[in-house]
Amino acid sequence: MLFSVDLGTPVNKAVDWLTENLSGLFDAVTTVMTELVNAVLYVLTAPHMVVIIAVFTILAFFARGWFFALYTLGAFLLIQGMGLWTPAMQTLAVVVVASVFAVVIGVPIGIWAARSPLVSALVRPVLDFLQTLPVFVYLIPAVFFFGIGLVPGVVATILFAISPAVRLTELGIRQVDREVVEAAHAFGARNGQILRGVQLPLALPSIMAGINQVIMLALSMVVIAGMVGADGLGTIVVRGISQLDVGIGFQGGLAVVFLAIFLDRTTSALATPRIRRWPGRGRTGKTPVADTEKSSSPASSTTPVSA
Repeated sequence: MLFSVDLGTPVNKAVDWLTENLSGLFDAVTTVMTELVNAVLYVLTAPHMVVIIAVFTILAFFARGWFFALYTLGAFLLIQGMGLWTPAMQTLAVVVVASVFAVVIGVPIGIWAARSPLVSALVRPVLDFLQTLPVFVYLIPAVFFFGIGLVPGVVATILFAISPAVRLTELGIRQVDREVVEAAHAFGARNGQILRGVQLPLALPSIMAGINQVIMLALSMVVIAGMVGADGLGTIVVRGISQLDVGIGFQGGLAVVFLAIFLDRTTSALATPRIRRWPGRGRTGKTPVADTEKSSSPASSTTPVSA
């Protein structure tokens, strides 16, 4: 050994200092997170489960069509049949809250990083650290700050899932054609107007892909958060492991897979225009430019549609 470095001692001292001096802040975060998760859980569990399943099925139909709607109906009926409805809704509530926080924090940071090379250089190593750190390590300081239960799982999930929102937002804005931005400048648009009217709309597919990845990472982390007491399907999976009960673990894992497919297909459909094949329309359901010009000209207004 050439030399010895002890990085664990200063980290422990930093955690102890934060725990002693910022306990009020951590209590406030605990209160806010708990209330938000309980509010979302109330929305998901107050109506009868048939109503929630019908809403999810209708949402799946408009997102992907009949086949995906039938899958959604069968998946959630099977979750209810396995007796995992409440844990599944608890997991969904945690995923929704953690994903919203990750997107609300991550997208503005991504925009800032796209517009400032210095911010991009500072943020990138932090994201590398968050993405490569073993997922179980997130739970250790979270338990020290927030105790055992739901909140450390939500906070650890936010930190674990925030990276795609930042990276893909920055990437999407950087990939906007520079000539389009220069043309907007030439017409006198300000930076804020260019961001809202040009860069964000053109970068929307990349941003939505990042949001989709945030949701999927949040779902994967929520299961691990069950080890620190976060209610939901993670608790079911952990119970199956601790009791060596393959059946319980399989049912919990299968419910997670059903939720993952539903969330992934639904959120990815929001970023992609639904492909339709209507007579006289393009693949995206929009009327081709040539047809629009014909229909708007006086001569074509008297022409039958079949012509």
